[in-house]
Amino acid sequence: MSRPNKAETGKNVWKSLPKKPKNSKHPARKAVRRRTTSAAHQEKAKPPATKAEPGKTVKLQKLLAESGMGSRRAMEKLISAGKVSVDGKTATLGDRVSYDQKVLVNGRIILQPKADAPTRVLAYHKPEGKLVSRNDPEGRPSVFDDIPHGRWIAIGRLDLNTSGLLLFTNNGELANGLMHPSSGVEREYAVRVLGDVSPENLKQLREGVKLADGVAKFDVITDAGGSGANHWYHVVLKEGRNREVRRLWSSIGATVSRLTRIRYGNIPLLRSLRQGKWQELEPGTLKSLADLAGVTVSLPDPTRRKSRKPHYGGKRKQR
Repeated sequence: MSRPNKAETGKNVWKSLPKKPKNSKHPARKAVRRRTTSAAHQEKAKPPATKAEPGKTVKLQKLLAESGMGSRRAMEKLISAGKVSVDGKTATLGDRVSYDQKVLVNGRIILQPKADAPTRVLAYHKPEGKLVSRNDPEGRPSVFDDIPHGRWIAIGRLDLNTSGLLLFTNNGELANGLMHPSSGVEREYAVRVLGDVSPENLKQLREGVKLADGVAKFDVITDAGGSGANHWYHVVLKEGRNREVRRLWSSIGATVSRLTRIRYGNIPLLRSLRQGKWQELEPGTLKSLADLAGVTVSLPDPTRRKSRKPHYGGKRKQR
């Protein structure tokens, strides 16, 4: 899939994103290689010590949230319902556990985070035609084939025919915080619409329309140009229901013919990040993202640059 271009839209739908440096044969790589970390920046971004104290315990609902099971409130409900056990005994609300104890939810053991593991976030450019799922009965390509092996949680989902920015993290609590509507984290999309759209239609979409799962709306709709039957818009919303953008446009009789997520919170989809590739967020950017969700995280060591280089290689080898 090619990105929307100026000739097609009448306006450059990527105008808000950084431009490629001129006179460069490989602008994406050069843009990254020029970035350095000064001593002053390292000192400012240096994370607090993350080594776990021997025998340290945390609230059970916190550990479950960090494992990507759901929000703390949802985990409290599971515990109260007697669906969580620790070392073979049914847990109760208020229990504290260590990271090396055996925790089961609905009889299934959970993969617990490491107590001293720093939070990491990957920004990935999803192409059309890839599923945000590890297992598919039909054997279709997965976005997890393109990122490093590990315990990665997708922050939100993009359907098979949607491209653009997809974030992954190893911190379940951060993922839940960024996805939950109460955090009000913005998602911005470039959307190409087929059909006649009147000013009254746009007003409806801003004020809210009733969908099968409740009222939904766009917080911002910006005209991004176009000619003929297709027209481009930038839309912003603060939740991520299933196929919500497509269903909103469908409610006024329009059809989405192309959809690309270009921003999640304060993280834009960079021009230098090609489809199917990923890049790890710098500690400072990661912290500002976590602040949007109201989550405190342990940051990676800013002096360890190797793991945060953009991945430009081919599909990872299967193990």
